[in-house]
Amino acid sequence: MKKLPLLHLVFIFAGGLVLLFIIAPLVGMVLRTTPYQLFDASTDPEVQRSVLLTLLVSLGATFSFALAAVPLAYLLARKNFFLKRLILAIINIPIVIPHTAAGIAILGFISRDSALGKLAGGIGLSFIGHPAGIALAMAFVSIPFLINAAHDGFMSVPERLEKAALSLGASPARVFLTISLPLAWRYILSGLIMMFARGLSEFGAVVIVAYHPMITPVLIYERFCAFGLSYARPVAVIFIAVCLAFFIVLRIISKEKKDAST
Repeated sequence: MKKLPLLHLVFIFAGGLVLLFIIAPLVGMVLRTTPYQLFDASTDPEVQRSVLLTLLVSLGATFSFALAAVPLAYLLARKNFFLKRLILAIINIPIVIPHTAAGIAILGFISRDSALGKLAGGIGLSFIGHPAGIALAMAFVSIPFLINAAHDGFMSVPERLEKAALSLGASPARVFLTISLPLAWRYILSGLIMMFARGLSEFGAVVIVAYHPMITPVLIYERFCAFGLSYARPVAVIFIAVCLAFFIVLRIISKEKKDAST
């Protein structure tokens, strides 16, 4: 049996500590939650509505903004233009700013006194305290993941294939839909999954824009503040399980698409 180098043993030990740090709090939370508490929380209509709202709004935000984010990523991957580096930096701002600050920024953008708020008010819609406002807050903090992943995907597509198709008479739209998009699809799908998952977990920006209706991260916080840890923990366990299940399913779909394209 070949002996592992000391450096590898150190790396394994350090990696094990990191994995333990990630797994131990989650396992501890699950073990401290009784089956009765899980059943009681899972049958609570408020919890059910909250989980469903969170899933639907995050999905809606992801696919709505993907219609603009993917074309933007393609332009950034294929075109060189003035202030391109600045635009790439701006895209990543939501990742680095505090999410409560992001919520305040979104609140000012969609408030009734803003241009967007007045436009929405004209058709009887108020973003404040509405799922549409929640979707905007989720999208603001999560869209960089999709743009960056799609950008990397389009960068991986050999530009010579696109040029060859153009030289043979294909339109730019056809080249994009039949060459660029299919070849970059695995990156885009990964970005969609990450954007959806990040939207699910958002709290800071959402709670400023819409405390009600409550998405699940806000509901967990509300129950923790009002009733304590034992009342909030079962909801947290259920939501983590739901998110994990969705994440696994989406990853399986992503793997199947990857295998089908190879």
